[in-house]
Formats: sequence, structure tokens, C-alpha cells
Amino acid sequence: MKKQSGFEKFIKGKKKAGTVKEEIRQEKRKLRKEIEEKKKDRFKFQNPEYKPQQEGKGSSRFTIKKTKTSRDQSERPERRTSSNFRTQSSKSMHNASEPVKKTFGAKKPDLKITKTQNQQSDQMPLNKYIAHCGVCSRRDAAEVVKSGKVKVNGELITEPGHKVSLDDAVIVAGKKVHPVKNLVYILLNKPKDYITTTDDPQKRKTVLDLINQATQERVYPVGRLDRNTSGVLLLTNDGDLSQKLTHPSNEIRKIYAVTLDKPLEKKHFEEILKGVTLEDGVANIDVLAYSDSKDKTQIGVELHSGRNRIVRRIFEHFGYDVKNLDRVMFAGLTKKNVQRGKWRFLSEKEVRELKYFRKGK
Repeated sequence: MKKQSGFEKFIKGKKKAGTVKEEIRQEKRKLRKEIEEKKKDRFKFQNPEYKPQQEGKGSSRFTIKKTKTSRDQSERPERRTSSNFRTQSSKSMHNASEPVKKTFGAKKPDLKITKTQNQQSDQMPLNKYIAHCGVCSRRDAAEVVKSGKVKVNGELITEPGHKVSLDDAVIVAGKKVHPVKNLVYILLNKPKDYITTTDDPQKRKTVLDLINQATQERVYPVGRLDRNTSGVLLLTNDGDLSQKLTHPSNEIRKIYAVTLDKPLEKKHFEEILKGVTLEDGVANIDVLAYSDSKDKTQIGVELHSGRNRIVRRIFEHFGYDVKNLDRVMFAGLTKKNVQRGKWRFLSEKEVRELKYFRKGK
């Protein structure tokens, strides 16, 4: 037997592979033919008016036998099937200039009902509305409403939860207010002898005097710092954020650097950590530490309470006089690279972190 060369083996393998491929093609043709027969039977069953088209490959497989119908029958909605939907779409493509009648679809909603629903969704409590206007925080706005300084559409309102919408005319202390669209966030390194308020009848220096060149928007402080307390202070016209950062349930962390008139004794140190009973309840400290091991008058305090003058009152309870109190951190914000009496705008990342802060941050 003659031994086959490599080329002959290669040719023989090619022929064998071609035979196998041809068998596969025949099987596919047979399968396609069976599928087309099943489609014909199914379309005939669904619509007896369909007839096979005896034309070339480029034409569609099925056509409709058109019959004359009365006007009432033509306007009657047809059942939406794959076949008549394909026919309607092709007809609209050929007759694009002619108006197409919709034979199916939901009815248009009543515009009056939709408008009423939108008005209800746009409504908000009056104190929240005032906070969005940049007048003050939501908590302070509630006090303003209760004091009888707010009118809605000419009517005096004393209930902070009264619902208002954007179409209502709201007047606060004789001035019409509007919701603020341009939100501003300013971090101030507050110095001493400035009070944390938007207006002072005694004409004392306020924190707004330090940022009067920063923005034309009306901003207000988030929380309060004593006149003799310095450090981080946030000012904004974002009422929602101000509400979050001042509400006790969110437990916003604050860190203070305290300078006492005398060294803090160890027994007082331990008692402060256990909790100090003051006139308005127990005051708890999260962290207490000596800032300098050699100087026991320098104390670091971390807490989440927002009660008025809480740090000073704790040390005064044990007979200490607080010579200097500086807030070095508030809600994760620090005064790094901001000199005393200077300010800066918050970055987008800082604003995002404040708005989506975790509890106790």
C-alpha cells in the first residue's frame, strides 16, 4: 500500500470536513423549513385572511387580503397581535403624510386632578419653607412662626407645621421671602468677641461681618458658639443640612481644646468621664484627655451634645475657670489652613459628606 504524503492527507481531511459542513447545512435548511411551516399554520389559525405570498426572497412571507368594511368597523379598535401591528407600522411608513388614528391606548388623565396632586406633593411645613428661603434654620423658623411674625397669603399663621406651596405668598417680619436656589457653604475660623447671630440690636460685632464679601446670599450660622469661644463655625443657606447638623438625634461630634486656670485633678477627670449632673440634666463626655502630659491645664474634649455652654459649665461645676475655649472640629470639618478670622468655601466632596454623614460623625 502506497504511503500517503502530507499534502494528500491534508486534501483528504479538507474533503471530509467539507462533507460534514454540508450535512450540517442541510440539517439547518430542514429545520428552518419546519419552523416556517409551523409559522404558516399559526398565522392561518390566528387570522384566516392571511395568504402565503408566492414571490421572491426579498418580499415578506405573508400578505393581507384586504376587504371593504364599513366606517364603523374601520374605527373599531382591533386586537393587537404581532401580525396586524407589523402591517400598521409598515402602512404608516408608506403614508407618513396621512394622519394615523390610534386604535388603542389609555385615556388621557384629567388635568385638574393631576394639578391638584402636584400641588400636594410640592407642599411642605411652613418652618421648612422659611429655612429654604435662607432666613434661618428650621428650628429657629419654628420659633419665628410661633411668635406671630409670619403671614401666608395675608393670613397670620402661628403653627410651624402649616402646609404651604411654592405658589403661596409668605411674609416674614414684613418681608416677602422666596426659596433659595443657589446654596452656599462657608467654613469660618471664628475669633473671640464676635457673636453667632445674624442681627444684634446692641450693634455688637457678628460673624456675618467677617464674611460680608463672601456671597450675596443670605446665610446663617449652623449652631452657636459663645462670644468668647473661637474655632470652626459653618454658615449656610441650606435649611435641610442645618436641620441635620443641629438635631440632637444625629449626635454630631465636636472636639474642643480647653485651657483651664489651674491643672485638672485626677479625681475630677474621672468624675467628668462618668457624667456630670448639671441644672438641666446629666452631661456626658465621649472622650477626655490631657493635650500635654506636662501641662495639665490643656485639655481635649470630644462630645456630641449641643446644649448651651456645655463645656464651660462642666468645668465650672468643679470650680475651674475656662480661660480659652476653641472648637477644632465640627461634623468632620476642621480649621486646617484657615487662619483666625478667615473663611473658605466647602468643597463639593465636603458638602457631599455632610449631607450623607453617618450618625455620630
